[in-house]
Amino acid sequence: AAPEAAAPAAAPRATVAPSMYAPGGFGFEPPHVTAWPGDVVEPMSRIRKLTAGHMVYSKQTSAHVTSFFEVDLTKVARIRAKLRPDFEKQYGEKLTFLPFITQAVVQGLQKFPVVNAAVSGTDIVFRKQYNIGIAVALDWGLIVPVVKRADMLNLAGLTKGINDLATRARAKKLKPEDVQDATFTITNPGVFGSVMGTPVIPQPTVAILGLGAIEKRPKVMTGPDGEDTIAIRTCCYLSLSFDHRIVDGSDADQFMAFVKKTLETIPDGGF
Repeated sequence: AAPEAAAPAAAPRATVAPSMYAPGGFGFEPPHVTAWPGDVVEPMSRIRKLTAGHMVYSKQTSAHVTSFFEVDLTKVARIRAKLRPDFEKQYGEKLTFLPFITQAVVQGLQKFPVVNAAVSGTDIVFRKQYNIGIAVALDWGLIVPVVKRADMLNLAGLTKGINDLATRARAKKLKPEDVQDATFTITNPGVFGSVMGTPVIPQPTVAILGLGAIEKRPKVMTGPDGEDTIAIRTCCYLSLSFDHRIVDGSDADQFMAFVKKTLETIPDGGF
């Protein structure tokens, strides 16, 4: 008998290449958009593609939750105003609120190490370095240079580090190592007037802090005799987006409460 013909090989399964919109390779692509007369079509820049891919990847990876705290920065504002003239003469740097907040954040990370952690597969890596990414908005996108070993820096050192990285970012003079190894990130949309927001966590870290606009607000205060009184205070909202897979809400809120208390009870001479 004639030999049986070999069965035809199974057709290979069609695959869909992963894209920035589907980092896990789920196959979803956004619908094609037809340009209308007068529309301008502009290809995404390389950094915009990287940003888009990372944002979607992070949202698909982390269980994002955001907690909000209002912080009274009146005492920080008073100390900053007192230190600023001599500070700028001595160090040649403009003293902003950000170094004060960064110092309080680092102290909080030391007290609540899970907020300074990273995720590696099913392992939690508790970082012993405190490298703070500082998001810088540029005309061509967003970049996050990193202040390394922020726990080793005083107010002047943090100010110099933050200002230097921001200046070099705007001049496109950052080195690859300047944007690597962040263990926690601070972003400051408040400079554009945003009151609060829900920032996206940079992977593989587990938290990011957003700073809202710093502005004067009427607040109910307790007077010396226990009576209620209205006072004008310098305040802002802090928002912490955290990965609920790793960080429990109690840890996140205790971290935020610690940062709030640290800023509101800052010693007269600074930290």
